[in-house]
Amino acid sequence: MKGFFSKYLVIDLNNKKWYKEVLNEFELSLSLGGKGLAVDLLLKYQPAGIHPSSPENPLVFALGPVTDTYLYGSSRYGVYTKSPLTGFFCESYSGGKVPEKISKTGYDAILILGNCNELSYIYITPENVEILPASKLSGLSCYDTESLLNEKYPDSGIVTIGPAGEKGIPFSIISNDYWRCAGRAGAGAVMGNKNIKAIVFKGDKRREVAYLEDLKKFSQEILESKKEHPSTIAYKRFGTPMMVDLLNKVKAFPTRYWHKGFFEDYEKINAEAMQNKMEVKPKACAKCFMACGKLSIVKEGRHAGLKIEGPEYETIYAFGGLCMINDITEIAYLNDLCDRLGMDTITVGNLVALAMEASEKGKIKERVRYGNVEDAEKLILDISEIKGLGAILSQGIKKASKNLGMEDFAIHVKGLEPAGYDPRYLKGMGLSYAVSDRGACHLRTTFYKAELSGMISPDTIEKKVELLLDFEDRLTLFDSLIVCRFYRDFYLWDELSKIIKLTTGLDLNREDLKKLSSKINDTIRGYNIREGLTKQDDYLPERFHSEPLPETGAVITKDDFNKMLEEYYSYRGWNKKD
Repeated sequence: MKGFFSKYLVIDLNNKKWYKEVLNEFELSLSLGGKGLAVDLLLKYQPAGIHPSSPENPLVFALGPVTDTYLYGSSRYGVYTKSPLTGFFCESYSGGKVPEKISKTGYDAILILGNCNELSYIYITPENVEILPASKLSGLSCYDTESLLNEKYPDSGIVTIGPAGEKGIPFSIISNDYWRCAGRAGAGAVMGNKNIKAIVFKGDKRREVAYLEDLKKFSQEILESKKEHPSTIAYKRFGTPMMVDLLNKVKAFPTRYWHKGFFEDYEKINAEAMQNKMEVKPKACAKCFMACGKLSIVKEGRHAGLKIEGPEYETIYAFGGLCMINDITEIAYLNDLCDRLGMDTITVGNLVALAMEASEKGKIKERVRYGNVEDAEKLILDISEIKGLGAILSQGIKKASKNLGMEDFAIHVKGLEPAGYDPRYLKGMGLSYAVSDRGACHLRTTFYKAELSGMISPDTIEKKVELLLDFEDRLTLFDSLIVCRFYRDFYLWDELSKIIKLTTGLDLNREDLKKLSSKINDTIRGYNIREGLTKQDDYLPERFHSEPLPETGAVITKDDFNKMLEEYYSYRGWNKKD
């Protein structure tokens, strides 16, 4: 079978050894790489029930058969482990230029076991692995670490962690290309617990695809037919911040720590505000014509000259909506601060907003005010230094809310906070948050697309589960191949069949693909059950059932939610007692 190197690399940090393992065609045909391959490796190498900070918790980097090929949207890598934030399956994805550099080392996956006695970094080439001391990198930001290693290893790919990851803060990110992040569920903390500050990838290997010329032709056809598509134009011009207007329009923009669905100052933090207050240029990953990234420089004010790729919609919702900060340049600054320290902006924004809510309710003595940038900035620094109130928040929302007496107010599923789509209006997103394998995740289904675009009404629950499953199954394959989410409108079932045929040679129809996707989802469900998951973990916070959005009265009733959940279980064939 083509499209794979048919091997993965195992790095044993305890003994400073490394070796290659062979992947046979049958294994690869059942996983297609990426997410499917990674969960198989976790089940093989991770002892059941271990603590996420244990040296025995593997850290897996994986690619798919499309990586470093001519396919548009293919420059993605995935990182997988047991999450220190949730205790369940952790998956996170990043783009940029690095995925192709990882692929050039000649492996379908890289699995890291054990930990180092001192802070180190790893240098990987097709022929060798070096584990080198990194004491001079200790405490450096993600940006500075990458810059120093880029000087030493030009034309390489580098992933790093920041000070937060070194300290094992459970929502730490893995960063690459300065502003690209494998951000959610704490893979950076696992890397930090292994005493690995960075990994450098350099090589010249190329995967062999089944039908090279046909893949070139297919990719050219996609480019010609989709480069002027409305979605392409919108992402290239505005990027994800365009969602600020849309979510406020339907009154589903999470505001004031999930009390409201509309932010009165949204026009100060939307895409137009970015264009007015910042110099904004489109920036694309390798093999991408969409260029959704926005390389932005603040024009004036106290952050004049600040350069960042972003802020993205999710960061704007977290700091702008939840924390009610009404200046896009200040949100960009807080985004930059989190990126340098190496922390996920969705989680940090939710934690800061939780502290603002706790302060307003008199649950804490510290004064943390809604809309106050200085309070947010101080708290972010305190979280990264594990100091004061920040020390409590640095544990993650499950533990922090309990310690603050805010369990009834905290918004999360399995310890992971939702994205910027309120499920009281977008009821399909409510189900998606509840059943996602990594917690309250919007990317496993991106079902907000269906509900906001008119494919199905946000209010109804009729036929919603069936459509959601179609999204989820297709995007599960995206995460195995690995393909960028924003190509979801372009790569439907027929296109996926063709991509798989052209890269691997496998001839799979839609029914075959759905069975393969279900197998991957079932395997991950089994992994989570092995790690303690029960049906009670597939829930929504009580506030979504009992606290209507004030602007519209929208709420997701327990009855509607439970009907969708039972229907979902029925379609999946999962034991309702699990």
